[in-house]
Amino acid sequence: MQRRLHGVLSFPLLVLVSASAWAVELPAPLTKADFLAFDHRQAALGQLLFYDRILSGNRNIACATCHHPRHGTGDGLSLGIGEGGEGLGPDRLAGTGGDRIRKRIPRNAPGLWNLGTKELHTLFHDGRLSVADTYDNGFNSPAEEWLPDGFNSLLAAQAVFPLVAQFEMSGNPRENEIAGAIHDRIDAAWPILAKRVRVIPDYGRRFVAAFDHIDTPEQVTIVEIANALAAFQAIEWQSLDSPFDRYLAGDTTALDGAQTRGMALFYGKANCASCHSGKLMSDQKFHAIGLPPFGPGRTRRFDPMVRDVGRMGESDRLEDAYRFRTPMLRNVELTAPYGHNGAYPTLDGIIRHHLAPDTMLQAWAPDTAALPDAPWLAAVDFAVWNDAREMARHARFRDIGPVALAEAEISDLVAFLKALTGTGSVAAPPFGIPATVPSGLPVDR
Repeated sequence: MQRRLHGVLSFPLLVLVSASAWAVELPAPLTKADFLAFDHRQAALGQLLFYDRILSGNRNIACATCHHPRHGTGDGLSLGIGEGGEGLGPDRLAGTGGDRIRKRIPRNAPGLWNLGTKELHTLFHDGRLSVADTYDNGFNSPAEEWLPDGFNSLLAAQAVFPLVAQFEMSGNPRENEIAGAIHDRIDAAWPILAKRVRVIPDYGRRFVAAFDHIDTPEQVTIVEIANALAAFQAIEWQSLDSPFDRYLAGDTTALDGAQTRGMALFYGKANCASCHSGKLMSDQKFHAIGLPPFGPGRTRRFDPMVRDVGRMGESDRLEDAYRFRTPMLRNVELTAPYGHNGAYPTLDGIIRHHLAPDTMLQAWAPDTAALPDAPWLAAVDFAVWNDAREMARHARFRDIGPVALAEAEISDLVAFLKALTGTGSVAAPPFGIPATVPSGLPVDR
């Protein structure tokens, strides 16, 4: 059998796939033209900032702590351990004594792959940051009209929010000047952080060299810091060289038999591409798939119970309840555990949940979650399961229904998802982990 792939006549596939198997057309290849252009001088500066603990309130946690390349640009945990934790990745502990964590981060730390693409318009699991004119600064964000102007991308705007999140990087009230400022107003902490960075002589020189409009270190603001962070992440974690990408570009030998069958299922019978669509393998919309709830949840300001209502927390619309943003899938093999709260540790598990959400919800066990031991939080971790009314509300919202697949077909889907893993982009990123950072603080390696 031969078929045309975006105008290129392909050779016979390794496995025959009938035309009727394709319910959704394959996307065009992801290419360099699909990415925003960023300044490499700024990216080199952003590399240092990304791994530098100077950006946290107590100078004890960096962006890389929860988004580390050793763990697929995530942390390997279901729910992250931020301020107060000790260690890295799945081995990170919840801390001890007065410095121990006060709350788990309510949602899974997402991977950072391909966040510099032009098509990307929405970030965070609940979409609370998006490109929009809502506040006349280019973005709809938690900072509303207090978000400064001048960000070079959606990714840059995103970068400023973990810095001022209490349980992620800023710390608790009365611990440091950053945390104290945030409790006055969200934008009050950013000038303090910018000054903390720019008074380090090496950083001051680097900002002057990297930004044409910066003549002296005193001009550096949180915007330049965020733009450097975005430039680094966008260039460092750009992935478009997976076997699937090579296949889309015309190399029909790039996928083996199982991967080819899995691709046919993904774009056909299994209906995965109804949401994981387009070049980014995400429709950037929100869907309720009934993942097992646990943890503190990202509650709305006046929610009287432990829960996570997803998109509704941002929109305040009932129809958005329990819906979460469709993740992009490049390098998904590297970014376990899966789901907005990391409910499943394997690709097999999250696939099976999509195929039978209610059955998998009933069978799910708490020990499936990767949650570092924190006995003082145990009463909260699975409290939602004892709330019959909340669990009933959760069960009413489903945007997916059962799909019957054989065991071999599930294995083929797993094989296809593994074919989304980059090769050179993963093995040899442009910058890597710096040996040291200008603050002199330890680097997570």
